[in-house]
Amino acid sequence: VQLQASGGGLTQAGGSLTLSCTVSGFTLNRYAIGWFRQAPGKEREVVSCVTGSGASTYYSDSVKGRFTIARDNAKNTVYLQMNSLKPEDTAVYYCAADSRRYTIQTDALEYDYWGQGTLVTVSS
Repeated sequence: VQLQASGGGLTQAGGSLTLSCTVSGFTLNRYAIGWFRQAPGKEREVVSCVTGSGASTYYSDSVKGRFTIARDNAKNTVYLQMNSLKPEDTAVYYCAADSRRYTIQTDALEYDYWGQGTLVTVSS
């Protein structure tokens, strides 16, 4: 079971990036997916989640209205479209999979599998 997060990089404030989480070794639609981030010196925090079917989504207050989560189960990939980026969005972003595919879990401890993370840096 593997999750591969990609798409991070350096951008200016107000810019956009799209992160991808590609999975292998399991059927994506049987898992809910969460995006988390961890900034230097801070705890890991939830950013956005989506259920296995994509019917339900969650966004933290800090990214609501700017980020969009979407999944393409046929491509085994979940995306996080990030617009209007701010310097405070700078962090390592991780994707994770939760076998309870019908529910939204915002607690990182509830997730079964994790990707390696991709760094997003937003300059002011």
